Amino acid sequence: MQIVVPDEYRHLYVQNQERPVVKIPAEVLRQAASEVSKINKKTLLLIDDMMRIMRKANGVGLAAPQVGVLQRVIVIAPDGMRPTALINPRIVIAEGEQIGQEGCLSIPGLYGDVKRAQYVEVEATDRRGRELTYELEGMPARIVQHEIDHLDGILFIDKVIKETLHWMHPDGSGDPAE
Repeated sequence: MQIVVPDEYRHLYVQNQERPVVKIPAEVLRQAASEVSKINKKTLLLIDDMMRIMRKANGVGLAAPQVGVLQRVIVIAPDGMRPTALINPRIVIAEGEQIGQEGCLSIPGLYGDVKRAQYVEVEATDRRGRELTYELEGMPARIVQHEIDHLDGILFIDKVIKETLHWMHPDGSGDPAE
């Protein structure tokens, strides 16, 4: 799907030190990320940077390709859950169905409804190298599915219910110039 950013939202698509998240149509967002073979200092620095960038952008999830790194690393921070890094995450069980609104830090201002699994079990390695299984339901399940899609070069606009797409300022205000 081709996205044409309205003029009043273009300022959100600037990428710089203040706004480091990669935006569409950057190629890195459409490429598959590589497995992390060894967790080292560079991996841990990447995770720390991603956590900082996600918080600063008021996001609830971020994938390494969104900061220009093609590695299978995501960070998630659903309400009520400690911010968590997942290395080489993979969904092993997906059950049920939910439809809900999504947006993306790489496509600021555009929102739409996406159908996702209601419950997922995700196997991943944590930052200490431990293999863990995360059982997530509802919004946390939605977030992890969205971020894992990023690792495969898939954006929410590829799965969106097209007639629900709409532009709105990311802070929730109706005025994009704010």
